Amino acid sequence: MDYVFFASAVFLLLSAAALGWLMTLMGLPGNWLMVSAAGLYAWLGPVEGNASLGWGIVAMMTAVAAIGELAELVTSVWGARRAGGSRRAAVFALLGSLVGAVAGAIVGIPVPIIGSPVAALLGGAVGALIGAAFGEHSRGESPGHSWRVGHAAFWGRVLGTGVKTIAATVIAVAIAVALIF
Repeated sequence: MDYVFFASAVFLLLSAAALGWLMTLMGLPGNWLMVSAAGLYAWLGPVEGNASLGWGIVAMMTAVAAIGELAELVTSVWGARRAGGSRRAAVFALLGSLVGAVAGAIVGIPVPIIGSPVAALLGGAVGALIGAAFGEHSRGESPGHSWRVGHAAFWGRVLGTGVKTIAATVIAVAIAVALIF
């Protein structure tokens, strides 16, 4: 394999891992970016020796990414439902978290490196709170009940993003370890 091609492939894979990890904090499909990049590297990269990436590792990364996505979805909905929220509150919490994550990422841009991911995490959680509270309020629930459901959706979103970020970390470390050993 040509050295320039090999070095470029490793650089692109590591860049995709870093970008994917940051995307995960924003509620975007960063885990799937990392898995896709690893699959492409396994297909086109070296088959054996140092810096090779086998299909078994890619399959493990795919399973970890799927678990992370499922955990994020379940905890976001679970947060609103745990506090007695309706299905409407859960749907609005999910929509609010997506809008809040994008808005937070845009607002956080002026702060170098960590601004966008942190603002996206907080924006997603606040969006879940507002969405769930709005969902309950639109059903005619009391402000106190709406707030409790929104508060639970907030923490559900934070927990879900945390679990998904742990999955992203496992995938990124697996890529780095596979390239080193």
